Amino acid sequence: MSIWFTEKQTENFGITAKVKQTYVAEQTDFQELQLVETEEWGNMLILDDMVMTTEKDEFVYHEMLAHVPLFTHPNPKDVLIVGGGDGGVIREVLKHESVEKVTLVEIDGKVIDYSKKYLPKIASGFDNERVEVKVEDGFMYIANSEKAFDVIMVDSTEPVGPAVNLFSQGFYAGISKALKDDGVFVAQTDNPWFKADLIKQVYQDVQQIFPVTRLYTANIPTYPSGLWTFTLGSKVHDPKKVKAERFPDMESKYYTPDIHFASFVLPKFVKDLTE
Repeated sequence: MSIWFTEKQTENFGITAKVKQTYVAEQTDFQELQLVETEEWGNMLILDDMVMTTEKDEFVYHEMLAHVPLFTHPNPKDVLIVGGGDGGVIREVLKHESVEKVTLVEIDGKVIDYSKKYLPKIASGFDNERVEVKVEDGFMYIANSEKAFDVIMVDSTEPVGPAVNLFSQGFYAGISKALKDDGVFVAQTDNPWFKADLIKQVYQDVQQIFPVTRLYTANIPTYPSGLWTFTLGSKVHDPKKVKAERFPDMESKYYTPDIHFASFVLPKFVKDLTE
């Protein structure tokens, strides 16, 4: 008998994947964690019945969360990642030679442990000498941090469970405080088909704090609707005005200089959420 995993993305819609085997099915201190091998997407990390990443399409999310803000900032040296226990964003950040230190703050150490074991190509950067890992609450870490970072990336789950506070205006205000005077931050902000109100609220909250606020998109097939958004806040630098010389040759599978700019060209129903 075939086994299928289904993520119920709304009360009336979901996506499903055929499962070859289950490696992990565990209730951690913070969430339900599953790691399975699927026929279509390879190994898949699932938290609270939501797909977090898969071997086949992970590069899109991780490249777009990392490279857009890092190429927006002219000289990023100190980078903070909140969440991101699978390690994919770390791997992409380390491609930037200017980055001297990457701090990852992940609340659930089990995500890190199982990603290293079952998602080794995604979690390949954890042992790099430039990386420091802290297993603690990212919200509280931000609240207690002051002007330490050039770029902050929020690689969170959906706004449920331990990630609820990571979608609040108070959190974005804390991020602003934790950034240097020309700092840049970005957060994943879900999809416009099912979470339009969330995107609109986050954009308004960020816009009240950061002089430059931009919404951009990427295509990620295993995420709800496939159309995913990211919200970027910057104190000075505009991602739509990056100079051509900022784009050196770099190994990637989705992100390119053209994609950098094209990702800010929004469908009208998405652009309407920012107005």
